[in-house]
Amino acid sequence: MWTPTLPDNDQPRYLALVDAIAAAIERGELKVGERLPPQRRLAWNLGLNPSTTQQAYREAAVRHLVSGEVGRGTYVLAGSKEATLFHLKQQDVQPDLIDLSTNVPAIDPDNHDIERTLQSLLNSGQARCLEHYLSAEALLLARVQGAAWLANRGLQLTASQVLLCGGAQQGLFSLLLSLCQAGEPVLVEALTAPGIKAACRQLRLPLHGIAQDLHGIIPQDLDRVARATGARVVVLTPCLQNPTASCMSRERQQAVADVVHRHGLLVIEDDVYGALVDQPALWPRLGQQGILVSSLSKTVGAGLRLGWIVADPQWLAKVDPHAQATHWQVSPLNLQIACRWIADGTAARRLAWQREEVAWRWRLARRILGSDRLYGQHPSPHIWLHCTQPAQALVQRCRANAVEVVPADVFAVKQSDLPAVRISLSAASSRAELKQALERVAQALETQ
Repeated sequence: MWTPTLPDNDQPRYLALVDAIAAAIERGELKVGERLPPQRRLAWNLGLNPSTTQQAYREAAVRHLVSGEVGRGTYVLAGSKEATLFHLKQQDVQPDLIDLSTNVPAIDPDNHDIERTLQSLLNSGQARCLEHYLSAEALLLARVQGAAWLANRGLQLTASQVLLCGGAQQGLFSLLLSLCQAGEPVLVEALTAPGIKAACRQLRLPLHGIAQDLHGIIPQDLDRVARATGARVVVLTPCLQNPTASCMSRERQQAVADVVHRHGLLVIEDDVYGALVDQPALWPRLGQQGILVSSLSKTVGAGLRLGWIVADPQWLAKVDPHAQATHWQVSPLNLQIACRWIADGTAARRLAWQREEVAWRWRLARRILGSDRLYGQHPSPHIWLHCTQPAQALVQRCRANAVEVVPADVFAVKQSDLPAVRISLSAASSRAELKQALERVAQALETQ
């Protein structure tokens, strides 16, 4: 069993253990996909309290070094290209660096919703309930509020069609864990989100990419890959696809749905960006063959970590037979805030601000970088920028200009030398910072 030697210094023991995990991964002592020792056994070997190793594993997960599920253990994630998106940036090495590598919502510096809501909770005397596990009443309320929130996406739902989850990524992982067997092929867009790649890698699910264009996946290629692989499950992001920012037209949605029904496929739809556009979700066209995952992370507040899994009750029963597993990671405080915001209109107001800010930043990017270089026709928090030089060369030039962007191979299912990068517009702390960063990218493009 892997057992590190922790330094004898004043550093908190849990942080020392996290650093030991990171160092072991870097040295190759812990390899990608390898299972870490059970927390209690490692605590016993190191002479630590089990709560210390538990805290260390949680921090390692936050840093995207590892990931784990109850009953399956904790596995190494670092070393994958997509994991590099989440590594802590060393600002002291390059203090003027503007990091546009990670998709996070824009932040309004003048907004004080969190402060007001926390103060209201304290004044109302409801803070006491935060010391306990989530009650059945709180869970039901969150499902009802989730159905109400998703009505904005044109989904007419009842609480029985909704499960809670700790954000869309945890919801996606839970679905793949419950519905797929190790070694089973899973279909995705040829360029897909790093979180999807990471989840499938951890669960030993081989990915097969489907060709895509400006309107999403190409139905004929979905038909071809489904027949060639015998896959049952497809994971798609029809609205503001990550990384290309493409949106499926209604005609494309229907064509994709026809192929899904013909092959009896199950589509897991990642709709985390859907509320930022007026394009409808694919889910209503899929009938019994669709499951939708959504959250507040990209639209209302990344720190809330609250999401919903939407499907017919028969699918939800397979995903979470006891209606407990998917909501374990939901904090009572986050749930209280989210439900209040949905009920009193704060969430809708924050979404409206996010949409307006995203549209402004997207127009700025098109003006500075040139609309002919950008993929996608709808305002998006991220852009897919084509270039004439290899993607890694552009990344290096941007980094030399103190801007961090992400090359195409991070998103490619198969090895790809596609000359393109993803730029996260909403990651900049302000419009002024984004303008400065985009001008640096434009300069890097001119020197190619």
